[in-house]
Amino acid sequence: MAVRYELIKICKQTGARLGRLHTPHGTIDTPVFMPVGTQATVKTMSPEELKEMGSGIILSNTYHLFLRPGHEIVKEAGGLHGFINWDRAILTDSGGFQVFSLSDLRKIEEEGVSFRSHLSGQPLFISPEKSIEIQNALGADIIMAFDECPPYPAERRYVRDSMDRTHRWLKRCVGAHQRPEDQALFGIVQGGMYKDLRQESAKQITSVELPGYAIGGLSVGESKDLMYEMLEVTTPLLPQNKPRYLMGVGSPDALVEGVIRGVDMFDCVLPTRIARNGTTMTSQGRVVVRNAKYARDFTPLDPECDCYTCRNYSRAYLRHLIKADETFGIRLTTYHNLYFLLRLMEQIRQAILEDRLQDFRDAFFEKYYGSDENKPRRSF
Repeated sequence: MAVRYELIKICKQTGARLGRLHTPHGTIDTPVFMPVGTQATVKTMSPEELKEMGSGIILSNTYHLFLRPGHEIVKEAGGLHGFINWDRAILTDSGGFQVFSLSDLRKIEEEGVSFRSHLSGQPLFISPEKSIEIQNALGADIIMAFDECPPYPAERRYVRDSMDRTHRWLKRCVGAHQRPEDQALFGIVQGGMYKDLRQESAKQITSVELPGYAIGGLSVGESKDLMYEMLEVTTPLLPQNKPRYLMGVGSPDALVEGVIRGVDMFDCVLPTRIARNGTTMTSQGRVVVRNAKYARDFTPLDPECDCYTCRNYSRAYLRHLIKADETFGIRLTTYHNLYFLLRLMEQIRQAILEDRLQDFRDAFFEKYYGSDENKPRRSF
């Protein structure tokens, strides 16, 4: 297989997994957080900076790259790795989530999804086969099956119909996949917020032999408690010897809780998105650096962080840059947030190795979410 998962250790305290993901472009320690580069770039970051902070795998988006510059152009450039000058692993999503989020601009049928480009209004169509064709051209190490992500809340009948269609589409994706030797196709478990449908979907998706499996349709507006319930009924049904990927989750508390529930891979736009508004993650909790109280705060953003931002610049300077709409400010807050989550995953891996992840969780939550301002919100 193009991608192979190696289970190293299971934490005695929590049952969390420590492992390695072997890909054509390097080996990645898991659990891992994957920065999102929607349009073939992690916003404001260079590939060199991502390597500097320790990222071994990033994401790109099939839907957006299909619209521009077009997958044929990326293929001519040598695939995404050559196009963006990135010699480490890449994962591409199927484009399904973006297409289904278009709402009034799309129509779902058994053959695929008809939609209008959010850029030009041009009518377009993506089927399971087309999604795989695009991803084969993009050349990522890991590609995702085309699935339907139901909204939340959604009636049970709709979720079941959607889930069944996702299962049928997976088989079409497998049939269309032209590069199994160097691209690993992952299936996606759906089922909404219905435990029995989640269990049924997990059994059906894993009945298809694949290099890895993802959990989709979560972090779409439900409470985190409900998301954790869905994970608890889903992950035990996924193979021990394959990677488990929870799609679209990236808040610090959800990363820790997801790992405890058996997840190996995470991605989310959260750290880069909130950075652009001056919101940062620090060892003492969230710091909204654009706030007036930091105007004369000449201390580092996070005194316990050794990232480029924290070694060189103060909260006062960061506030000035963000308030002045200077791109450099966004670059610095983005760098820090990504670095923070990558270091958090490193600390989680060490805690698993030492059988103390529950103790780490309790200490981290007390420090990060200790104040009312920073307590985890119930919904995403």
